[in-house]
Amino acid sequence: MAGSRSLSERRETKRSHLAERWERLNGPHRIGGVDLARGLAVLGMFAAHLLWIEPLDFADSSTWVDIVNGRSSILFATLAGVSIGIVTGGRTPLTGHRLEVVRLRLVVRAGLLWLIGLLLIWSRVPVYVILPAYAILFLLALPFIVFGARALLLLAGTLAVVMPVIQVALDSLPLWSTPAGSDLSTLLGWHYPFTVWIAFVLAGLGVARAGILRARVQLWMLGAGALLAVIGYGLDAVTGAGDAAEAISYWGAVWTSRAHSSGVLEVIGTGGFALAVIGACLLLCRTVLTWVVLPLRAVGAMPLTAYVAQLVVWAIVATAVLGDAGDLRGFRDLEPFWPLALWTIAACTAWALLVGRGPLEWVVDRLARLMAPGRVGRVER
Repeated sequence: MAGSRSLSERRETKRSHLAERWERLNGPHRIGGVDLARGLAVLGMFAAHLLWIEPLDFADSSTWVDIVNGRSSILFATLAGVSIGIVTGGRTPLTGHRLEVVRLRLVVRAGLLWLIGLLLIWSRVPVYVILPAYAILFLLALPFIVFGARALLLLAGTLAVVMPVIQVALDSLPLWSTPAGSDLSTLLGWHYPFTVWIAFVLAGLGVARAGILRARVQLWMLGAGALLAVIGYGLDAVTGAGDAAEAISYWGAVWTSRAHSSGVLEVIGTGGFALAVIGACLLLCRTVLTWVVLPLRAVGAMPLTAYVAQLVVWAIVATAVLGDAGDLRGFRDLEPFWPLALWTIAACTAWALLVGRGPLEWVVDRLARLMAPGRVGRVER
């Protein structure tokens, strides 16, 4: 009888454990649409890193995968703003001691992300690691977390138009061609210049303040984002300067939507694209399709783990097979995208349902809480 009770208790404990993990991924305190958008951003960066991609030509469907270039990382940055908005109060910014606790935790998270980014860079994997820039953007967002939605979106729009003009001058500084400038570029993640990309973070923070769970806000994000994308890419198609003019002309470098150019049309078009994708993901997760995309949501629930694991596996496999972690051409020729993407989806889904929080997310959160103790409580979304 005692043995029977013991077995029954163990089964009950196991059911309780699985229910808790299910609740963490699917409960009311998890925003499935944000996780889905993060999952798409992570896998989009996988594709940008690992696939041979031809320039986008809408008449040729084989080139459509080029949509991941530039857009995935900007989606990731916009989602950083959304996440900051959620943890700092949602629709109503935190105040007082609660705000100070969260602010200090964000500083700790930024420091840890920057260190992890440097470790990945030292692995010699030939990609522009986004984490150093991501960390700096976290810090730059801190003064703005007390702002409301209207002020944040207005500021984001202003910076989106003004900063690309200044960025061309910043990129032309002789500093970047020196050894010290090269090292500084690495430390700052300058491939994703925070001077321009702060606009994406503030836009994400702004929609979080507007109330990201409200259907009206989600529809507005989808519609306004799509309109901005049409304006940015449409103006480039009609009046864009082209590669030659971009290389020799100051205003040609400003007036472009080329991926990773930080041109004004890229910022408008791709920033709009990011907002539209987040809005579409939030609306989709209001439907039964949220269960269909659960594996992608699991990836988005642990984006740091998924991103870092991809680069670590890349470094190990490329070193073992090619003898050089920096051999981009050789590694792409191994056609690693689908194996890495599918294993990442499967591993994240299994981990989320059986274990819970992603391992790196757990470590970063624990260290942040240890270094910034205090109670914050639930926030209004």
